[in-house]
Amino acid sequence: MDISNLQTKSTYIRHRNGKIKTAVQSKAQIVTKLTLIILALLTIYGFKTFDYKNISVVVAMGETLNNIKQMFLGAKLSHFNLQYGFYQVLVTLSLGFLTTLIGAVIALFLGIFAARNLSNRATSNIIKAVVSFIRAIPTVLWVLIFAVAAGLGSVAAVIGLTFHTVGYLIKAYSESFEEMDEGVIEALKASGASFWQIIFQAVLPSTATSLMAWTFLRFEINFTNAVAMGAAAGAGGIGFELFMAGGFYYDLKEVGVITMLILAFAMFLEFSSTKIKNKYIK
Repeated sequence: MDISNLQTKSTYIRHRNGKIKTAVQSKAQIVTKLTLIILALLTIYGFKTFDYKNISVVVAMGETLNNIKQMFLGAKLSHFNLQYGFYQVLVTLSLGFLTTLIGAVIALFLGIFAARNLSNRATSNIIKAVVSFIRAIPTVLWVLIFAVAAGLGSVAAVIGLTFHTVGYLIKAYSESFEEMDEGVIEALKASGASFWQIIFQAVLPSTATSLMAWTFLRFEINFTNAVAMGAAAGAGGIGFELFMAGGFYYDLKEVGVITMLILAFAMFLEFSSTKIKNKYIK
């Protein structure tokens, strides 16, 4: 092997026992280290030259810790009771579930035609190009775009969240379909099975685990998005109450209760989805 052809840099380290150890670094590792060093230097320079407006960083950190302490150790509700808070979380949860359900049904149908092994290349490329554009725009912007036509509220939130969900799940579903064994599809075609027989008897049963996993993942994402849409688009739910407590009343203790409610439901969703997948999806 010609050593001169190796695109590496060797560093020789002499130990106390007299032995020499060679540490080989590739060009990618060298570039990565240089990049990290440059970023670290720029960060230090930024902190030193930043205009703090006569604000003491130490004092600000202390006040931040005090605010966090008030939020989570002294959390209490002032403008509504706990029962109403649970109801608002369920409203947000329902918004996430509805948009996931509608988006999954639409994406399942379009994902079949977006898969290269189930559809022709032109149709697949067109659908994938459109959904790439949809995914490139954040969910909140889609909601605000539809709010121009439907007005701020739950309608715009449902349409915007569903629109982005469709784009997300089409990509996920189509990639799951493309991972199928080509031999199974070819064998069914050779035996005279129709297109929809192949879909319902081979494709969907074989990819059910993957489809369900992607759907649950999107449901969790839609729940967190629905919280944000409650404030940004006036969709209601716990997100709107969080916006009012933090931006209107500036009640940190109430913000703490709402945050803990959201975290509790998010953890419950994760636990439930894991149990369902382990029990019903093999």
